[in-house]
Amino acid sequence: MAGGWSRDGAVQDQIDASIADELKRMQQARRAPVGESLTHCAECEEEIPEARRIALPGVKLCIDCQQERDGQHTQRGGINRRGSKDSQLK
Repeated sequence: MAGGWSRDGAVQDQIDASIADELKRMQQARRAPVGESLTHCAECEEEIPEARRIALPGVKLCIDCQQERDGQHTQRGGINRRGSKDSQLK
């Protein structure tokens, strides 16, 4: 299907790229810590329990600080940075 000035399949390419970007962002957000675990929390200086350090190698935060950080949501823009369909039609 031709879309004016765009080549065939351009809209689908944008959709695929947006999905790939979101999947990449989600995978990076779920990445486990690596390296040596800290004995004390990087934020509040409380001791990190040994069981947590063994279960999650590379952990840097205590349970309370990690739960607080997990509860924070980052605001993301609601606009497709590759351009909306309306902008392509003008």
